[in-house]
Amino acid sequence: MADHSRPPAAGYPVPPSGAYSNGYPPGAHSDAAAYHYAAPPPQYANYQYYAPDRRTKFLRYFLVAMIAFFVVVGTILFIVWIILRPHYPVFRVESMTLTNFSVSSSSPRVSGDWLVRLQVANPNKKMKIDYTEIESYVYYKSEPLSTARLPPFSQGTGNQTVVQVSLTAVDSYVDDWAAGAINAERASGAVSFQVRLIALAQFRDGWWPMRWRVIRVLCGNLVVGLPANDGAGKLTGGVRECGVGL
Repeated sequence: MADHSRPPAAGYPVPPSGAYSNGYPPGAHSDAAAYHYAAPPPQYANYQYYAPDRRTKFLRYFLVAMIAFFVVVGTILFIVWIILRPHYPVFRVESMTLTNFSVSSSSPRVSGDWLVRLQVANPNKKMKIDYTEIESYVYYKSEPLSTARLPPFSQGTGNQTVVQVSLTAVDSYVDDWAAGAINAERASGAVSFQVRLIALAQFRDGWWPMRWRVIRVLCGNLVVGLPANDGAGKLTGGVRECGVGL
């Protein structure tokens, strides 16, 4: 054991008081400490880089662009519709005649020739109307009796057109209740019919065509005077207004 009480060798300075606070000179156990306590490895920050998904971004932008496009187009069409304000055409039954009318009760069948004169008016001041694929029907209540197709026609602004509808039934089968109800009304001297129209209509303002729409026309309560022993009669009660819907 070294004797620290001895004075230092000549030529060496005396160490200051408290220099060896642990009782050992500097570096006495440095080698042992290096073996028992190894320095930890250097730490590096772990940064992850995510490349942007170009396909996802493209789809997102595409959807946004399509939504914006439809919103703009819808807004334009709505504004045009408000400015033009298209009105439904007006249909009226001007006259109606029935000939060769007969009803068989034993085998419920109906025959007859209906000639209907319709007055069609376009109340629009800015829009023309084209009609095509026109189908006409004659009914007794909910029972169809005959159908016919009409030629297409067009109407200018404020125009009125007369349309002739010719419908023929030859031994057209009907339900028993319909044959009995027709005969019961006929015994009182008049039978009520309905005329219906279904067509494609397009409203046009010069170069601006609207899309084709299905137009439905119902002319109800068309009372035809029919004596019990006569197969001919005419519309009673004057001109009748028809209901129109799209």
